[in-house]
Amino acid sequence: MEYAVGKAGRVVAARLFEGESLYESIESIAQKEGIKSAAVLITGGIRKAEVVVGPKTETPKIEADFRSFTGPGEILGIGTLYCDEDGKPKLHLHAGLGRGDNHIVGCPRGGASIFLILEVTIIEILGIDAKRITDPATGFKLLRIKN
Repeated sequence: MEYAVGKAGRVVAARLFEGESLYESIESIAQKEGIKSAAVLITGGIRKAEVVVGPKTETPKIEADFRSFTGPGEILGIGTLYCDEDGKPKLHLHAGLGRGDNHIVGCPRGGASIFLILEVTIIEILGIDAKRITDPATGFKLLRIKN
């Protein structure tokens, strides 16, 4: 286990609009505001997303199992934001997405776009040294925390 204790810094409230990109929007706010570490909360509408619902395969290399969500629908999610090796903020978000009887829980990825309104709260974490570092075994950018 790796962990560090920090303090809450700034709190950013944002509203995303119809058609905006979920990941690009949140990461661009973090970049503009110089946020290196944060907790992220989202609630609102989602137009569409490709959602990782777990691993399709575990060996020899983990392969993600994707499901398509087509809305408009609702989304409620929580995530973290840490910079990668290049100093760029990278969001990792898990969410529940749904419309009617169609529900998906997982990690919305590429192409995730907003329906009408999405409210975002970013809670900056100060005083920790954490980054998403590429893990050679998986190829994933995994969180590493220095003490």
